[in-house]
Amino acid sequence: MDNPISKFESWWQEALTDSPLQQKSAVCISTIDENGFPAGRFVDLKFVGESGFVFCTYFDSAKGKHIERNPKTAMTVWWDHVGYQVRVVGAAEAITFTEADRFWETRNRSAQLTTTAFEQSQPMASEIELTARQKKASTKFAGQRIPRPDNWGGYCIKPASIEFLTFRESRLHVRELFEYKDNGWIKQLLQP
Repeated sequence: MDNPISKFESWWQEALTDSPLQQKSAVCISTIDENGFPAGRFVDLKFVGESGFVFCTYFDSAKGKHIERNPKTAMTVWWDHVGYQVRVVGAAEAITFTEADRFWETRNRSAQLTTTAFEQSQPMASEIELTARQKKASTKFAGQRIPRPDNWGGYCIKPASIEFLTFRESRLHVRELFEYKDNGWIKQLLQP
């Protein structure tokens, strides 16, 4: 398969089938902090298409601030149960508010309440604050739709390169590197 986006979609669907993972669409997103250090964390991959890889977050979270300063972002996926690893490198761009609204509506009510109750990555006085803030948000939105906060949206990583690794017990892993150059994908095999 010479289209890495199609290949990723195929692998993702295979990885989702009978997956033993609790967080089936979890991917590691790495950004560059204000001191030039990489910072990684797991997020839920929401969508993959020709435009890239979409995840959602607060714009004023640590990762949102990192992307605002430096859009260079990496995404790593390891699906152990099928023996696949994928590494994506590219630049992240904010998605539209219309797209963010669509992803917001796919979140369950508990996730929406948590998102509206907290300011991700900000300091917290104690663990007690977790339940107090959740309860306050639950009371505030009792019996009504929870609107998407203005500071919540998403990013699309527009890939410059995508590497696929098929794990083999023999350690003779198959590595396929796709690089986007001159308006097209160039494929290169890499040694294990």
